[in-house]
Amino acid sequence: MDLRELVSALNDFASPSLAESWDNVGLLVEPSPPHTVNTLFLTNDLTEEVMEEAVHKKADLVLSYHPPIFTPLKRVTWKTWKERLVVRALENRIGIYSPHTAYDAIPHGVNNWLAKALGACTSVPLHPSTAPSSPGEGTHRVEFCAHAEHLDAVLSKIKDIPEVSCLTTLPARVGGEDQTRVILNCSQKALLEVVALLSQNSLYHKTEILLLQKPLLSHTGMGRLCTLSEPVSLSDVVKHVKGHLQLPHIRLAVGVGRTLESPVRKAALCAGSGSSVLKGTEADLYLTGEMSHHDVLDAVAKGISVILCEHSNTERGFLSELRDALAIHLQNKINIVVSEKDRDPLQVA
Repeated sequence: MDLRELVSALNDFASPSLAESWDNVGLLVEPSPPHTVNTLFLTNDLTEEVMEEAVHKKADLVLSYHPPIFTPLKRVTWKTWKERLVVRALENRIGIYSPHTAYDAIPHGVNNWLAKALGACTSVPLHPSTAPSSPGEGTHRVEFCAHAEHLDAVLSKIKDIPEVSCLTTLPARVGGEDQTRVILNCSQKALLEVVALLSQNSLYHKTEILLLQKPLLSHTGMGRLCTLSEPVSLSDVVKHVKGHLQLPHIRLAVGVGRTLESPVRKAALCAGSGSSVLKGTEADLYLTGEMSHHDVLDAVAKGISVILCEHSNTERGFLSELRDALAIHLQNKINIVVSEKDRDPLQVA
C-alpha cells in the first residue's frame, strides 16, 4: 500500500481527533514520497533495539503505540537516542506512526483489551469523548431577525469578523412583518465582536445565542468503569490480571476495610498511567499501570484496592489483538509484524 493510503486507513481505524489534546499522534516521520508499505511493524515503545529489529525485518512503517517524538526536537543528530531513531528511520526509509491515546479511547482499543482481565463485565468510558465532527464549525450559534433594509451594512461587517462561519439568511415573519432571519456560527472570541456589532445596531434585544455542545460518544473515551457480571474476590481478580497480562508479579494495595477475599463488583481501569483518569471514581478496585504514591494512599483510604502492573505491561499485550484487527481492516494487503524485542524497561530483580 502507498504510505498515504495506509495512513488514511489507520486514521479511519482510530481517528487522531479522539486523542488527548496534549498528545502527539499520527504520522511522525515520513520518508520522501512515493513510499510503498509492504511490512507494518507494531511496537509499544520504539527503542533503539526495537528500531534495529524493524530494520532487520525490512519494515516500511513502524506503528509505535507511544510516540517516540513527544517534546519538540531542536535538531536531529547522533547525540541523543530519540534523534538517532529519526536518523535510522530516514536512512532506511521507514515511516513512524503513533496512535497513543486515540487507541485508548476507541471501543476496540487498549482499555477494552485490558478490561478482559476482569472476566465477564460491562464497561463504559470514565471520560466519554465528544463527537469530533458535530457540530461543524464554531462554539456558538447566533440567530437574530431584522428588516431587510437594515441588514446589508450589518452583514458586511459580520463577514469581516474572523472565525464567523455558516452564515445563512432566511425569510421570516415576525409580529406580522416580513423580516430576515440571520443564522451564523462563531467562536467564543468572535461572539464578543458579533454581540457588540448587534448592540450598536439595536439588534441585540432580538438575538438568541446558543452554545454548540458536541454530543458525547457513549462507548468511546478515556478509562473504563467495569461492572462485573458476578462479584469476584480480590484474590481471584489478581490471578485473572496476572494471567491476562502474562505477568508473574503485580503490585497490590488493599483498601482500608478490605481483604483478599473481599468481593469486587466494580473496577475502574486505565492503561498506562491512571492517576488523573481514575481519581474520584467510586469503585472497589483501580487497575492501571502506575499511580503516584499519594494517589494510591488516597484510594486505599477510601476502601479502594489498587493493582499496579507497570506502565507498558497494561498496553503491550494489545498488540497481538491489534495485529489481527488491522489485518481485517486493511484487507490483508500488507504484512503485519509484532516486535519481539519490545518489553517493559522495569523488571523485578
